[in-house]
Amino acid sequence: MPTNRRVSRVAELIKREVSQMLLNGIKDDRVATGMVSVTDVDVSGDLQHAKIYVSIYGTEEAKAETMAGLKSATGYVRSELGARVRLRRTPEVIFIEDRSIERGNKVLSLLNQLQHERPPENLVAVEDGTNEDDE
Repeated sequence: MPTNRRVSRVAELIKREVSQMLLNGIKDDRVATGMVSVTDVDVSGDLQHAKIYVSIYGTEEAKAETMAGLKSATGYVRSELGARVRLRRTPEVIFIEDRSIERGNKVLSLLNQLQHERPPENLVAVEDGTNEDDE
């Protein structure tokens, strides 16, 4: 049974290799429609399954097209991983779209909007025209 340290090392290695494949290995035009980056890889404890989380920048149509291209390229990715990574058995590959960056941007924009809508509470004018914070 692999240790947690080995599982994390294999996950990091898979992440690096799949990122390289996305840059210059996968020739499917659908993958090139959106900007794709590997955000995380989750490998099962027995090293038989690998969930590859990808972040895709672009329109919803480009994201759907890119995911379709990635799903059709899973066989190629698995065979390339088998050639590049020395494991007894090459894990099954599943691509999952990671939307956490979008959610984070949405939360940040909402916080910025709230900050601009509310007046600053700590700035209270004193009678002589200066602020309490200046004293």
